[in-house]
Amino acid sequence: MTHQGVQVPKQSHRPTDGPLRNVRPPKRLFVFDLDGTLAPSKSPLSREVATLLTALLRTMSVAVISGGAWPQFEKQLLAQLGNNEHFERLYLLPTNGTQFYRYDGEWRELYAENFSDEERRTIVSSLERALDESGLAAPRVWGDAIEDRGSQITLSVLGQEAPLTEKKGWDADFVKRTKIVDHLKPLLPNFAIHMGGTTSIDITKPGIDKAYGIAKLIDQLGFSTDEMLFAGDAIFEGGNDYPVQTAGVDSILVTGPDETARVIQTVIACLGDGAEQITAPVVTT
Repeated sequence: MTHQGVQVPKQSHRPTDGPLRNVRPPKRLFVFDLDGTLAPSKSPLSREVATLLTALLRTMSVAVISGGAWPQFEKQLLAQLGNNEHFERLYLLPTNGTQFYRYDGEWRELYAENFSDEERRTIVSSLERALDESGLAAPRVWGDAIEDRGSQITLSVLGQEAPLTEKKGWDADFVKRTKIVDHLKPLLPNFAIHMGGTTSIDITKPGIDKAYGIAKLIDQLGFSTDEMLFAGDAIFEGGNDYPVQTAGVDSILVTGPDETARVIQTVIACLGDGAEQITAPVVTT
């Protein structure tokens, strides 16, 4: 079977030569970041990644944790996957795990850790002040720079609608956002601050980050951290993917969707049940 240049042939397994010892539990849940990992920032999944993700859902459960709000998940992810019979194995955690959605014929929100009105005012004014004091306010902004996502408030320095070409070159090494965060920390000592995407800084309630989302996956679904894999592009101290690694989940740092696609291919080849294996397309000249 072939999907957009990605072949899905049958494959048989040979038996092992003997019993395996000291084997960790098999991986049953693959958790992904969205922006910069499964898709470019604020952009839809490519057809290749969508095909691979659909094949992965036939092998294991999948969760996506992102700083984006629910409408972003619908546009970037679900619209590209279409009608999928395996959605009951797909778990979605917007706004860095402060919300949780699962499918039972339709998508339902299980919880949301939303801010109070007073918390919202404090966060927004602090973001505005830190951006001004850092001297990094952009001369041009596309759309709103600050977005209230209910359980998370996000500063996108170039604006929510900034072109990807502008966003990619603005702060690839996170140096600029680190400077803004340094101004934010004394203003928001009772909140969690994380950098994600290409130009964003996310504010959540204290103790609520992607590690919180991992804990919710454990509570809601019964998986252990040993049964999980995680892939993200911001697995470093201060990055919004880093809490997943500190929670004890085996984590894979990727540079973008192309590398994520190769990781998914590898996981299917190694952990699939033998019914199908993803292989690279044949290159012709």
